[in-house]
Amino acid sequence: MTLTVEKIKILLNPSYVPSCNLSPIVACGSVMVTPQASLFGFPNPLIGIIGFTVVTVTGVLAVAKIGLPQWYWAGLEIGVLAGAVFVHWLIFQSLYRIGALCPYCMVVWVVTVALAVLVGSVLLRPAAERGRLGPAGVLYRWRWSIAVLWFTAVFLLIVARFWDYWSTLF
Repeated sequence: MTLTVEKIKILLNPSYVPSCNLSPIVACGSVMVTPQASLFGFPNPLIGIIGFTVVTVTGVLAVAKIGLPQWYWAGLEIGVLAGAVFVHWLIFQSLYRIGALCPYCMVVWVVTVALAVLVGSVLLRPAAERGRLGPAGVLYRWRWSIAVLWFTAVFLLIVARFWDYWSTLF
């Protein structure tokens, strides 16, 4: 939501400096003014508001122990995986085309991958509980390790891409 507010402030006042501009590299302002920030003709954070609202409602229903059908979880996983693909495209764009990192966007990257793992766990759990050792069981058993490897890989890509800048700070 904050990113959407910041985007609106930039649209209203092009000289506005967003609160998330922390350094020459970690600056959402330089990311928000790029074509990649409005890929479908409107600000990308609007996609997040819609998607995360669905996830939040699902979480509330799950905490309330209201059973949701398997098809719902499958549809949610498809949506979350689509979000993960989009996030990976945005990561590439941030690192290698825009050359800046948006702190709020990076939080979305982490949360989207964590959601993909979490929702996938709901779908893979039945196979894992039946003791199947196929791909579903392996993915279920190693799901958080895979996520940690992903987080580490993205962190290392960020360090490598902006090493010239980071090395001046220490």
